[in-house]
Amino acid sequence: MKKIYHLGNCTTNQAIIKEVGIDKQNFEMQDIKVEKITSTQLTQMKEMAGSYEALFSRRAMKYKALNLKDKTLTEKDYRQFILEEYTFLKRPVVIIDHSIFIGSERKTIDALKTRLSSR
Repeated sequence: MKKIYHLGNCTTNQAIIKEVGIDKQNFEMQDIKVEKITSTQLTQMKEMAGSYEALFSRRAMKYKALNLKDKTLTEKDYRQFILEEYTFLKRPVVIIDHSIFIGSERKTIDALKTRLSSR
């Protein structure tokens, strides 16, 4: 499976997709604002990532607005927030076979580039 969960209007997401050389015709592209993440999709991502927390974005504006930094969140909370509001998914999420790459950190992008070049 080759899939990308992203935001179509996010310039950072689009720049990463371009930088790593994603061939959009070989990947299933899911704009999470247009097509919400399903419970099944999120469970599959969690199984690959190891936790819902690994998929959760603390950069989301709603994270600050809801004062979530002052609360102790559980895995159940992370899951629920991601399902209710797309902005809580750390993006982009790229899945290639059994590998998952989450977010926009440089080390993640470099690892994704390495994975793509090894094909």
